[in-house]
Amino acid sequence: MTLWRIETKIAKKKKLLQGLDERKRERERERERERERERERERERERERERERERERERREREERERREEREEREREREREREREHKIKREKDHKRKREREREREREREREREGERERERERERERERERERERKRERERETG
Repeated sequence: MTLWRIETKIAKKKKLLQGLDERKRERERERERERERERERERERERERERERERERERREREERERREEREEREREREREREREHKIKREKDHKRKREREREREREREREREGERERERERERERERERERERKRERERETG
């Protein structure tokens, strides 16, 4: 074999090895790009999980807020009902008190009227007694 052929063969082998090395490096770069894409997909999945947790947290907070507001509204309604019942009771008590007071006043008026009637009756009795006395007096004078 001539030197030229040997050099040519060596050059071909070097070129072949360089090509093999280049393909190996290209495959390695491709694997690295794939690993990077997989890491990006994983980061995206994590971001999605985080968004889902956030939505879940907001849903729970909203539901809790709604339950609290409903509880507070029911409590306010119960309070308004208690106040309404208390007001009605006060009004009834006041009405009964006024009625008892009016009844006592009517009773006192009846007593006063009875006393006036008894006084008039005593006055009439005294008048009759004076009339009888005058009549006896006239009878003695004429008699």
